[in-house]
Amino acid sequence: MSVVATLRSDRNTDRALDDAVLAVKRFQASRFEGTYADLLAGPPYQDAARFFLEELYGDKDFADRDAQFARIAGTMQKLFPEQVVATALALAELHALTEQLDHAMGQAWLAPDVADASSGARRYVLAWRLVDQRPMRESQLNVVLGIGRDLARLTRAPGLRLLLKMMRGPASAAGMGSLQRFLEAGFDTFGAMSRHRSGAEGFLNIIEGRESRLIAQWFDASLVACETELAQTLGQAR
Repeated sequence: MSVVATLRSDRNTDRALDDAVLAVKRFQASRFEGTYADLLAGPPYQDAARFFLEELYGDKDFADRDAQFARIAGTMQKLFPEQVVATALALAELHALTEQLDHAMGQAWLAPDVADASSGARRYVLAWRLVDQRPMRESQLNVVLGIGRDLARLTRAPGLRLLLKMMRGPASAAGMGSLQRFLEAGFDTFGAMSRHRSGAEGFLNIIEGRESRLIAQWFDASLVACETELAQTLGQAR
């Protein structure tokens, strides 16, 4: 059983933990919306920010895609174009990292000293610090950025978009439909960005700068400063 499947199985037998993890995921999605409210508001990065929110930072149920990752290695080599295999495997790595961190956050969310926090923002920062795992947080961000750069690189491969389109039937038949949809959406989103002056690299630089600063802040700054800024960020979420 994969790491993700094991964590999901544990939550299925613990309703309180499952509810806590879902609450953490919803909180994180709202935080992302607030942090990138300016990008989500319009061009040139609106579609890219929405893609990141819905496909990488969102709170929707990725159970189908997670199940596909459990058998991804062998199938991917035979089914998908060589250029996209590394990207899909990185996405599997990201899901495993994210589920481990969110599971730990859900456990911390229920800890007495955290659950009694006076605000959601304070509770989140307390849970974050209780979980700790700074190297894992930084690795999670690096994988996200790597996936973005891979998608940007793939858009420059001649004929790959047509090849991906031709893979819809075989991917669906092999039970890889969710992964196929992610790859096509990512390809189209990053392909559209390439037509803008700063392109995908400009967008990814913004993500890297803001997320790196937040990671450092939530580990190192005063609790009051973190709570205040996070509350303001959540207020900007739509």
